[in-house]
Amino acid sequence: MNRFLALLPLVGSLFLSGCGGPDVGDSCQVSGYVCRDEAEALECRQGQWRALPCKGPRGCAELDGTVHCDTSANLAGDNCALSAEGRGLCRADGLAVLECRMGVLVETEECRSCSLSGSQLVCQK
Repeated sequence: MNRFLALLPLVGSLFLSGCGGPDVGDSCQVSGYVCRDEAEALECRQGQWRALPCKGPRGCAELDGTVHCDTSANLAGDNCALSAEGRGLCRADGLAVLECRMGVLVETEECRSCSLSGSQLVCQK
């Protein structure tokens, strides 16, 4: 009996270490998002979890059951979410437009000044 009690914490810690959240490449069955950590979200896309960087100052946060990923400092070449497909954002320095195309941010226009006016992106040349 004493041996069992001595092993219980070890067995419990091994069990709990395998109970983390999903990881990149793990299979998934439903669409959706989770925060992997404060700088990265995971998106279930085509049956696998894929990483989405959240490089903006607010990072990745789950609020009221919704995942918020701050992409304001993301760069061309970074993964982007299915929900952002075809949408643009200003590059962090405000000198270009980035657009989500086929799951990756692509620089589409250079600007003298890029800004967001309501829900419209304005690229002044």
